[in-house]
Amino acid sequence: MEAPAETLADEVVTLRRWKPEQLETLAAVAGDSAEHLGAWMIWATYGYGRREAADFLERSAKNWADGKTYDFAILTGEELVGGAGMITHPDRIEIGYWLGRHHTGRGYVTRAAKLLADEAFRLGAPEVEIRHDEKNLASAAVPARLGFTMVGEEPAEPPLAPACAGVNRFWRLKRP
Repeated sequence: MEAPAETLADEVVTLRRWKPEQLETLAAVAGDSAEHLGAWMIWATYGYGRREAADFLERSAKNWADGKTYDFAILTGEELVGGAGMITHPDRIEIGYWLGRHHTGRGYVTRAAKLLADEAFRLGAPEVEIRHDEKNLASAAVPARLGFTMVGEEPAEPPLAPACAGVNRFWRLKRP
């Protein structure tokens, strides 16, 4: 599969491939939101700083080059509000997302997920999947708004973030 476009946008959000020069901004936004994010995402459970941001950006560049994951900054104008990405599987593309604590409830993630799903289908994916912990109702609302179908549940693999129930729900949307 070819790599996605490095920039995807609608009239409100822009998804731009992460770049090393975003290190300080990523550390600041994710760090400021670590308590909010860490409830659901193990990578932020114990805080998030410059070292974690540098490690992420390095992994992100390597995984992009290897065709494993494609990670994007979510921007409104030039302001970083969160992150989203595509994980490649042989039979589908999975998307994930997070928002900084000051940017929730504005539809940014729904827009980002739609952009990623559209790009996945353009690249030939037969379906797109979104997974979330069963207690994470904000994350559950995204696939529901976009017409995904909840197709199952499975135990989550440890380690788990503190708010997680340990059961992942997964939603799928078939290629139109």
